[in-house]
Amino acid sequence: MRQVVLDTETTGIGDGHRIIEIGCVEVLERKLTGRHFHRYINPQRDIDAEAAEVHGITNEWLIEQGAPVFAQIADEFRSFIAGAELVIHNAPFDVGMMDAEFARLGQSSTRDFCTILDTLVMARDMYPGARNSLDALCKRYDIDNSHRELHGALLDAEILADVYLMMTGGQTDLMLSVEDDEDDEVKVEDKLGQVDAARVNLPVVRAGAEALQAHEAMLDLIDRSSDGALWRGL
Repeated sequence: MRQVVLDTETTGIGDGHRIIEIGCVEVLERKLTGRHFHRYINPQRDIDAEAAEVHGITNEWLIEQGAPVFAQIADEFRSFIAGAELVIHNAPFDVGMMDAEFARLGQSSTRDFCTILDTLVMARDMYPGARNSLDALCKRYDIDNSHRELHGALLDAEILADVYLMMTGGQTDLMLSVEDDEDDEVKVEDKLGQVDAARVNLPVVRAGAEALQAHEAMLDLIDRSSDGALWRGL
């Protein structure tokens, strides 16, 4: 499965506001590929002061950078995300902003060429009643976001990719080449051949109540989004 973890920054919240930054990172088969899409955009309108305090982007800075308008990057952006499952925290906001930009150009909406996975909905299902902001999830999964002084679309997408992979299994490595995978398999087999299985005494760690609750919540999520969790059939 090809997934694109996505975030946007905008001029503000509400009708008429525009996207000023898009950040995306690509995930293939649960591994970060290193491919990304990142653009700053001239919104052709003023940025609200409250929004600028969150992301630190100003109209003056965008003009200095020579940021293109959305129409100039729309085709490249659509090409990058086309056919992917978009992983977004609070998806209705970002998708709504994207759809408004596409509509201005007479183009079809995001769901016509992508599927959407909302990690905020996932987090609320897994941890009902808990805080589920991106910062709160970083703290829950012990992900370092100390470099996140201001919101930024690419940085937030990279952090969200780590959070999502931890939420769904814990793999956050960059994708390895086939040659690297084969080398690793040989090294593992060599090491296993040197182990006397009779002398291995591994401790058994029982899951606590919180871990069991999180496990059941994940199985509930799988039940709702597929033909059923195979684990419950064992």
